[in-house]
Amino acid sequence: MMSNNVVWHHTNIKKEDRETLLKQKAVALWFTGLSGSGKSTVANAVEKKLFEAGRATYLLDGDNIRHGLNKDLGFATEDRIENIRRIAEVSKLFIDAGIITLTAFISPFIEDRNQVRSLLGDRFIEVFVDCSLKTCEERDPKGLYKKARAGEIKNFTGIDSPYEKPTHPEITVSTDGEGVEECADKIISYLVTNGYTRGGDLEI
Repeated sequence: MMSNNVVWHHTNIKKEDRETLLKQKAVALWFTGLSGSGKSTVANAVEKKLFEAGRATYLLDGDNIRHGLNKDLGFATEDRIENIRRIAEVSKLFIDAGIITLTAFISPFIEDRNQVRSLLGDRFIEVFVDCSLKTCEERDPKGLYKKARAGEIKNFTGIDSPYEKPTHPEITVSTDGEGVEECADKIISYLVTNGYTRGGDLEI
């Protein structure tokens, strides 16, 4: 529980000042989808395009975060909820820094993603990486589905733990039928059209 003696300190430099300097509007691109759907792959492709266009970015990847900040968390429901809560708070700090932030987490529960949306407001862009369970299992890049089917991994999303698809995501890409570049271009186009980048130097 947070102490009553903790007070938020305002700084001289504001988010808007940083955005003006960086020539961009800070936002969190929240990639959600099943394991193996291509979240990290597409997010990396989007970040590469943004970086090459001179944008300030940072990608928060689910596995990487669990190596450090969230290494104390498991995969029980309550741990998953706390995992997403922490990432939401980190994303908020990156947004305050003026950074275009990309997050690649399964984040399987609608309620948790809605909590992130409430925290970040109009700086939250939900990107649903849609891919059938069948395709994800066929890919199984980490061998996790095989282990889950064998009972070696419990609470695995899509097998014995649910994945709740977004109902109204800002962006949907389908990695069943669309290539990585096509998905990335679709996301970049959304950012350009909606004014999250400035200067018109991002080409689609």
